[in-house]
Amino acid sequence: MPSIALVTLVVREYDEAIAFFTDALGFELVEDTDRGDGSRWVVVRPPGAAGVGGLGNAGLLLARAKNETEAAAVGNQTGGRVGFFLHTEDFARDHARMTAAGVVFKEEPRHEPYGSVVVFEDLYGNRWDLLQPADGAPSA
Repeated sequence: MPSIALVTLVVREYDEAIAFFTDALGFELVEDTDRGDGSRWVVVRPPGAAGVGGLGNAGLLLARAKNETEAAAVGNQTGGRVGFFLHTEDFARDHARMTAAGVVFKEEPRHEPYGSVVVFEDLYGNRWDLLQPADGAPSA
């Protein structure tokens, strides 16, 4: 059965993106390989993502914008909609840790029938949901 392995996130600079995803969100740096042409192959993923929910090693490929068109997409890769969903098993813990790390939350946490959720922005302005699904709620 096919699975999503990576999703590309266009970033301004590799190191600032790595710092945000590893320090503020607690992701693991899986790979950072110099490609010899000034670009790097940089992959981050949430801890324990390997094998979670049948997603294999799902992660983000952090790709530095290489032209004006790509640079214009940084921070607006989903047209202002929430485009990324970060699931947690402990909403309060992760919300508190991310708040302490300076993550920008766009609202107060909500408790919906499908779970606890809050919208936040990454360092570029892309919108994410931090979500702890309610028991019995669909995971995706």
